[in-house]
Amino acid sequence: MAEILASVKKEGRRELLEHEAKSVLTAWGIPVNRTELVRTKEEALEAANSIGYPVNVKICSPDILHKSDARGVKVGINSGEELKHAFDEIMENARAYRSDARILGVTVSEYVPPAREVIVGGMKDPTFGPTLMFGLGGVWVEVLRDVSFRVAPVSYTHL
Repeated sequence: MAEILASVKKEGRRELLEHEAKSVLTAWGIPVNRTELVRTKEEALEAANSIGYPVNVKICSPDILHKSDARGVKVGINSGEELKHAFDEIMENARAYRSDARILGVTVSEYVPPAREVIVGGMKDPTFGPTLMFGLGGVWVEVLRDVSFRVAPVSYTHL
């Protein structure tokens, strides 16, 4: 976990990529769906076979944080043929969306049924200090913009 945070800081990024965030959460004992960063179609197929279908495939780029805006998300992939097509389409869409983006590959992750995805964020606000964000995840983040912020530490009495 320390290596991930040091790497992000060294690169001057403020956000963790999906696979990085899930590694940190796992280190803290928080369960997440299996997710692997892959660079090629062959690696994607190996990851999907290891994880088990259906899977989700998402672009992985520090320059494309809102993956659905770039049409960089495919959910519920059920076969190797679908996966190969999704991989090519996502890479093509990402390059069309932002040709100068640094693309690390795609993430292949275990499919989670709808309505279970959340977004969790944190920041150090100059006025309030450590602040947490929580809301509906996935495309709903951008559609509804329904997130809640709380000053840490958070307890049930703060909700």
